[in-house]
Amino acid sequence: MPGSWMAPPPATLLLLLVAAVVVSSAGVANAVGAKALTPGGRVVHHNHGKFTAGPWKPAHATFYGGRDGSGTTAGACGYKDTRAEGYGVQTVAVSAVLFGDGAACGGCYELCCVDSPGCKKAPPPLVVTATNLCPPNYQQSGDNGGWCNPPREHFDLSMPAFLQIAEEKAGIVPVSYRRVPCVKQGGVRYTITGNRYFNMVTVTNVGGAGDLAAVSVKGSKRVKWTELKRNWGQVWQTGEDLTGESLTFRLMTSDHRKATSWHVLPTNWQFGVTYQATKNF
Repeated sequence: MPGSWMAPPPATLLLLLVAAVVVSSAGVANAVGAKALTPGGRVVHHNHGKFTAGPWKPAHATFYGGRDGSGTTAGACGYKDTRAEGYGVQTVAVSAVLFGDGAACGGCYELCCVDSPGCKKAPPPLVVTATNLCPPNYQQSGDNGGWCNPPREHFDLSMPAFLQIAEEKAGIVPVSYRRVPCVKQGGVRYTITGNRYFNMVTVTNVGGAGDLAAVSVKGSKRVKWTELKRNWGQVWQTGEDLTGESLTFRLMTSDHRKATSWHVLPTNWQFGVTYQATKNF
């Protein structure tokens, strides 16, 4: 009404109005700043820097295969030929506790022989890659033949690797070990086998932590970001039809660092052919 007048709101009401605005703004900020998720629902971690060596731990080491590394170039990680794939015979089969159903595949370890007359004097550092599983032998006790029985952390080295730190006659030696960065030449490599209805992707030459916790793929046309499942070791599977598209892969290592290999496979990629990315971890 003309000439009417309204009393100003009490101070308490003003405070409530201000608080409501702040809460509303905070809600918007939280929504905007919500943690991004991978296609499989995992929280995306944004880590910087490089994978660094872990603490030293006690274990034991034995050897398997021939003096030239024969009998050790394939195994439970899905590698077909560690020599051809760049790992050589600087490799190890780890006990089930370390293997983690294949999660350890591709990880690198430094080993030192300690406190045994079977150790070689002042050997150079030995760095090996986990490429196989040392299975349990429950017919033997953990201190007499069942070296890889849970809960033992054990390293069954290729014979050429073992002979770098210990004498063959020693058979088994105590060691100190630690996780170390995997130093690789060139980019990550991808090989797809199977068929258009069931693809198995083998990932090799992974630097940094070396092991993989997640793998996703995206096509250049119809295939959206799709998370692959671990088939065994470093072999990952999907039933998505990936043919006829340029493919990009996104990897996450066990330390949550990520690397994306953009269009690493061309549109006319072929099954059984290995393609190398330009970058690594």
